[in-house]
Amino acid sequence: MKKIIAFLLAFSLVFCLCACGNSNTKKSDDKLTIGVCQLVQHEALDAATKGFMDVLKDKYGDKITFLNENASGDVQTCTTIINNFTNKKVDLILANATPALQAAASGTTTIPILGTSITEYGTALGIDDFNGTVGANVSGTSDLAPLDKQADMVKELFPEAKTVSILFCTSEANSAYQVKEVKKNLEKLGFSVVECGFTDSNDVSVAAKKAATSDVIYIPTDNTAASCASTIDGVIGNTPVIAGEEGICKNCGVATLSISYYDLGKTTGEMAIKILEGEEKIENMKIEYTNAIKKYNKAKCEQLGIDTAALEANGYTAISE
Repeated sequence: MKKIIAFLLAFSLVFCLCACGNSNTKKSDDKLTIGVCQLVQHEALDAATKGFMDVLKDKYGDKITFLNENASGDVQTCTTIINNFTNKKVDLILANATPALQAAASGTTTIPILGTSITEYGTALGIDDFNGTVGANVSGTSDLAPLDKQADMVKELFPEAKTVSILFCTSEANSAYQVKEVKKNLEKLGFSVVECGFTDSNDVSVAAKKAATSDVIYIPTDNTAASCASTIDGVIGNTPVIAGEEGICKNCGVATLSISYYDLGKTTGEMAIKILEGEEKIENMKIEYTNAIKKYNKAKCEQLGIDTAALEANGYTAISE
């Protein structure tokens, strides 16, 4: 009898050790739940979310579930969404746009968080001397295109212009960062620069009317401006817009030096797979970027009498309809 008891105890110990040893190992049949918090619905953010989800669907098929939530532009709703994700103990969070990232970073220190459509992580998260790695449980991708080259684009396309208005949402930290950098570069090129800020969608028309008194308008990658691009277009008349991203340009701009947000989302999805598969630790993952491309809005250029053949000769491609 003692031999039997000893055998059973030994067997139980081996079983427990094996179980503990495999507790952190991802099994091929594991189900995954990913929380997606997107600030607002507009073309750029939608494309980033789609690219992210497409990559993960290709990898995991029906083994992955997405909790895809949109905050409709409300910062407090981002917090509510993140709290729901943490209560449900999702395996990873995608935070699409800066307020979503800020809410996620405040909401959990244990669930991996990947940001996307974030212009500058140091500014977004209040990190001084940001070195490219957030650390802890946060990493992601940036939609920052070269701001000096966007300023050069204003000079290239409108060499006779004297004044440039920068139209942006004052409540978006990353917009403020872009305004500072672009303004500096525009002034180096000899432009007189006017900042035309608005606090939310309710006063965008007033700010856009003010901006339209300049020779050229510059709009950075700004979520509120993107969601109000059609409104802006209806206010500015024939004042040309250089946009920080393709979605804004498609609705009210002449040209842009823009990334592909779908590709940005795909890159973020590939980062997620490395985390979920245990190939990399998120605290060591550097922020990733994608290439920017010069594009023009054919309809808007024709409306303003801008030579599209000359643009294409200089490396611009038309935005697809």
